Amino acid sequence: MSSVFQSAVVDAMQHKVNADRSALEQVLSREVFAEAHNAITAWPGYSPTPLHALSALSQHCGVAAIHYKDEGPRFDLGSFKALGGAYAAQQLLQRELSFRLGKDVELNDIAAGNYREQAADIHIVTATDGNHGRSVAWGCQLFGASCHIYIHAEVSQGRADAMAAYGASIARVDGNYDASVRAAQKAADENQWFVVSDTSYEGYTQVPTQVMAGYGVLAVETVEALGDDVPTHLFLQGGVGGMAASIAARLFQTWGDSTPRILIVEPDLADCLYQSATAGCLTEVHIEEETLMAGLSCGDPSMLAWQVLEACATDFLRMPDSLVGPSMWRMANPLGGDASIVAGESAIPGIACLLAAAEQPALAQSIGLDQSSRVLIIGSEGATDPEIYQQLIATAGGET
Repeated sequence: MSSVFQSAVVDAMQHKVNADRSALEQVLSREVFAEAHNAITAWPGYSPTPLHALSALSQHCGVAAIHYKDEGPRFDLGSFKALGGAYAAQQLLQRELSFRLGKDVELNDIAAGNYREQAADIHIVTATDGNHGRSVAWGCQLFGASCHIYIHAEVSQGRADAMAAYGASIARVDGNYDASVRAAQKAADENQWFVVSDTSYEGYTQVPTQVMAGYGVLAVETVEALGDDVPTHLFLQGGVGGMAASIAARLFQTWGDSTPRILIVEPDLADCLYQSATAGCLTEVHIEEETLMAGLSCGDPSMLAWQVLEACATDFLRMPDSLVGPSMWRMANPLGGDASIVAGESAIPGIACLLAAAEQPALAQSIGLDQSSRVLIIGSEGATDPEIYQQLIATAGGET
């Protein structure tokens, strides 16, 4: 398996961050994060997800420590997305119910189901590759709202079925993720539905801000678990950039100048943030082939997320799909006494780059990895489609 990581081309570029870091407070303020944290930690079934210390893997990779935040168990939904979409739906319901009822409606009363009858007349719609839609569908079921999900041609049936299980209506459209976003917006315009999207654009920022605020919960949990052990490197997945921006902003608010080097990793088939960093401005890419990392198959970066990332992300990397299965297999079949972890396709970009850097000294040098490095990785999902997960693990296992 080492030959896979020796031969893989992982492009890495250093990005000159914007000296003005005001976006780290303006896009996502401490107050916005605190409100989300208070609401989400009051939901039924809330508990922090585990932070694993992978000592054997760190020794293999030639670094001092690797910590892996495992979002697979989050609310039994399989990914960090559970924190964002459902919270944004709760916030939207609070605004709309307060308007319709002519009184202030509390978030906790919505979570308790006190407005289920009234919420049923409110229709929420979104587009998704799977995880965001599952969160929105779960939140709508929890709070009593009606939910409509638009998915593109390559979303697996297993992910579609998982969303439908929470009572959402599912509509599949031709094209890629960006085509499903357009279809969801069209349906909202025609039916007077409410869009809960995890990406922002001109004129649409309130809901994506609340989605990102929800993701801040996992950053707080990570800080509490690490204590004084502040890492030197933080690997974050790309996608539209919402999770990466949220975690980066929240950690800067906590650690300030001690915040680790922030590395954004994307599939080379969907590298909109890498291209934005190269161009020095928000840049859309056309996705010609879907990546295995379904949750990261995004060609249009979030406007708000980019404002944060251009102010704090120091490195942008893009990796081939050939590393996906082997990295997932490595997590499931750990070295030494490390925990066996179910890491889905979109959870492993940071692990994949670490394993590649262990076999490629030039890559390790370019991103500043050495024996003193202490690495934090956000494992954003578990097996969100168990059938695809097993196929990738089995194929990769056969390569050893």
